[in-house]
Amino acid sequence: MKSFFSLALVGMLALPMVAQAGQQTDTLDISRRIDELNSQLQKLKATMAEQEKTRMDGSSSLEGLRATIDDLEERSDEWDLASRISLYGDFRARMDYNSTDVPAYFNAREVAMAMRGFGVTAASSTTDIRNAFNGFMAMAPTAEARQAMLGGAMLMQPAHTVKNDTLFSNRVRLNMRVKATENVEFKGRFVGYKVWGMQSSPFPEDANGVYSPFFLSSRSFDGTSGRTPADSSLLVDRAFVNWNNIGGHPFWFSVGRRPTTDGPPAHLRMGNVHRMATPISYMDYPFDGISLGYAYRAPFGLEGNGRVRFCYGRGFEAGLLESGTGMDDTDFAGLSWDILKQGNRFLNLQTFGAFNLFNVPGDTLYPNPIEIAEAAANPNYTGGTNLDRINMGDIYHTSLVYMDKVEQANLNYFLTFGWSHTNAEAIDELGASLLGSWGAEPEDKDGYGFYAGLRYDIDQIGLKLGAEFNYGSENWLAFTPGHDDYTQSKLYTRGKVYEAYLIYDLPTGEAVSKYAQTFIRLGYQHYDYDYTYSGMWLGTPTKIEYLNDPATAQFYAPTEEMDQVYLTFEAYF
Repeated sequence: MKSFFSLALVGMLALPMVAQAGQQTDTLDISRRIDELNSQLQKLKATMAEQEKTRMDGSSSLEGLRATIDDLEERSDEWDLASRISLYGDFRARMDYNSTDVPAYFNAREVAMAMRGFGVTAASSTTDIRNAFNGFMAMAPTAEARQAMLGGAMLMQPAHTVKNDTLFSNRVRLNMRVKATENVEFKGRFVGYKVWGMQSSPFPEDANGVYSPFFLSSRSFDGTSGRTPADSSLLVDRAFVNWNNIGGHPFWFSVGRRPTTDGPPAHLRMGNVHRMATPISYMDYPFDGISLGYAYRAPFGLEGNGRVRFCYGRGFEAGLLESGTGMDDTDFAGLSWDILKQGNRFLNLQTFGAFNLFNVPGDTLYPNPIEIAEAAANPNYTGGTNLDRINMGDIYHTSLVYMDKVEQANLNYFLTFGWSHTNAEAIDELGASLLGSWGAEPEDKDGYGFYAGLRYDIDQIGLKLGAEFNYGSENWLAFTPGHDDYTQSKLYTRGKVYEAYLIYDLPTGEAVSKYAQTFIRLGYQHYDYDYTYSGMWLGTPTKIEYLNDPATAQFYAPTEEMDQVYLTFEAYF
């Protein structure tokens, strides 16, 4: 239609020119004008063709755009599903140097062998063990006399030092957060943690585990899973579902493998911006369980908010057992109360109990020195050489932490106090009870701990300088098998630990993730032990200077002092 009207227009323009040509009778002039008109007509046609091509191309582009929109609409559901999933994580390469001093001591296996002369055998009851030990003490009232009676000081293990000049490890943690509904979400963390050049634990021990100063670190059970170096496996470190805003109120319910490791104030020395766990550091124990919580605004006109949580968990599953054997599951229950959280200011009260505590966790073995001695002395002995599992009683624990920051000085600080109490109820076949040994009557005992630290941040150059100190009394118990201190948890130490560290934020360019952090950590720890059996709830804690007595024989090598240096390269993404 456009072509028709264009030709008509050309014709109308040409009529007056033809009339004028007829008047002039100049044939050549008429021919020239007709040629000009033909040329103009061809140019007009070319222009119209170009316009038509552009229109057709535009139509094709429009159709393509419509097809793209349709495709996007079809894929929008998939995008919506993918947008619910948040993936992030961290990687750490670490180098450690360790030097540990082991004092001279009597080993329980050798003493148990010598005690056979006093009637102690694998068949002995706890009463027999108690009577034999009391008779031994009565016959030899001094350490020198007891040494002579059992064959002299030759039974003592000599003082020595163990070292590892360079131990390298890699740890990768992958986090997942997924929305199921508006108020239900899943959170998980998977971890792979191994030492360079091996696929097992790097902590030394002999066949029975009694000569290693790192006995606890070499034990593998649910409370250490994913927290100590092992093989190349990727383990479930955390996996739980939260149901938030229950009934439109600030209540929530959570079930699964709990976020109960690296709690505050550990995130300061680990270089993390926010707290990484529900309980504070004295409860560093991965376990499975549930929690019910409530959030509130600070009362009395104060700024900030708070949260209180009731938590329950299973520390050990006894499994199928014959009725009446007396072995029960080990459970945790307690409260973690964020009394106040306002910016950097944080006050938390935590109290919990561990009920029907085991003497040996389900997936590890503990050597029985009496049975080992029996097997060595009696060729006809056919019994076992590991400790039978029983419930020992309950342990109660309460702690308080206060954290804050002096903004003008850019100085972070914290103070933590802890109290532990044992409710001892049973004696195992080795004669051990909660914080008791050699068949002594079970006795309730109290311990306490103190933990303080500072960190000065120099933001202009991305440097953080920190120092920490902690102390544990004779009967102090902290639940920290999931610690991140390489060999032994500093927070369960019965004695003193000093630590200094620096964190340097690397100049790696602009962050492309809200989780992004890249830094190095360099730190030094000095452990000064006052008593033995740090971290253990079995056996009587003994002062280091009293280890020259057979009556204080140890079930594994004690530690007097330990020096630890660590260097890490860490990237959060």
